[in-house]
Amino acid sequence: MNILIINGVNLSQLGTREVDIYGHTRFEDYFSTLQSMFPDVALTYFQSDKVEEIVKAIANAQGFDGIVLNPGAYTHTSIVLADAIKSVRTKVVEVHISNIFGREQFRKQSFIAPACFGSISGFGLKSYELAIRAILH
Repeated sequence: MNILIINGVNLSQLGTREVDIYGHTRFEDYFSTLQSMFPDVALTYFQSDKVEEIVKAIANAQGFDGIVLNPGAYTHTSIVLADAIKSVRTKVVEVHISNIFGREQFRKQSFIAPACFGSISGFGLKSYELAIRAILH
């Protein structure tokens, strides 16, 4: 089983950015934890602040059994990401570290959720683990 984890805008700053919301752990450190938790799954990690690169990563994900996608703020602004998700057969699970429904009003709208297999938010970095489990089962 091969799963691609894609992180979008500002997620390269995890561990230092708004730690009261996102915590103190860098994603690279948590990625190692995920690899240990799922030794039989080939996990690949990609991060970009550019929507065009995220779209390209989704389009090139044909060899993967699933995608865990945390688009960051692109969730609330990017219809092109929804279109990219719809254009692939790969199962995509939308992930958010914070509970987007408990935050500002504009964060409660996800343009990509209708195109995804499912959405997980509000469980901190554990949201990624839950998404992987959803893809596996």
